[in-house]
Amino acid sequence: MSGQPASGWSRLDRELDAWHAGGQPATLWLRDDDACRDSTALRRLLGVAEANAVPVALAVIPALLETSLPAVVAPYTQAIVIQHGYAHRNHAPADARSCELGANRPVFATLDELAVGFNNLAHEFGERFVAVLVPPWNRIDAGITARLPVAGYRGLSTFGPRKTPYAVHGLPQCNTHVDLIAWRKDRAFIGADEAIDRTVAHLRARRQGDADVSEPTGILTHHVDLDAVAWDFLEALVARTRAHAGARWIDVRSAFSANGRSAMAASPTASAVTSARSA
Repeated sequence: MSGQPASGWSRLDRELDAWHAGGQPATLWLRDDDACRDSTALRRLLGVAEANAVPVALAVIPALLETSLPAVVAPYTQAIVIQHGYAHRNHAPADARSCELGANRPVFATLDELAVGFNNLAHEFGERFVAVLVPPWNRIDAGITARLPVAGYRGLSTFGPRKTPYAVHGLPQCNTHVDLIAWRKDRAFIGADEAIDRTVAHLRARRQGDADVSEPTGILTHHVDLDAVAWDFLEALVARTRAHAGARWIDVRSAFSANGRSAMAASPTASAVTSARSA
């Protein structure tokens, strides 16, 4: 934990103390975006997760998937694979914000691509794949979202506090809330104090009823873009929270569970895709 400001960690400790005093732990989950191949950074992330028994949801880009990824993920029991769009390709006009799953092309062209990606991940990762969709850039058109349940998806994850537990009927939503990267500042780490403040802010909002208390606080990483200081922070955050009785890291299945039913892997059948087209 060297180099981390004690004042920031104290703020986090006090918030977790408050959760513990309230009789329930603060739930957290870890989502890592843009996985597609083996790398030193990915192995480091998986190592941190495994060493601390902290589950990590790897949002994999199907069209960019390389054969090295399933092999490297296999021995890490804490890793679960979810779907990160199809190709992480921007289809928005030049003057609009980047979006792959938007309204700038036919809905069914997007659904067909997603189905190909879904089937590929289900085939390559088997039971390690959970049918949760993470839209690239955390943006998705409502018309696509509405058709996800009949296309086989059991969860949707974007960014920011959710408004309701379900994006649409039959589709639980569980987002991330703390992105460690400042994308508009040369992809630099946001800094330990800022990351702690954002984590504490969401935890406090949940505890005080200003945000959905049942939505676990999501930490978002992009292993390719983490610098040395960001890695130090992530490792310290995981170790600190794992040692506190007021915090509990949960896996993606638990994060998306609703009424006893969890997001489960299930390849979209031909009939499901047909249903999505006719919905």
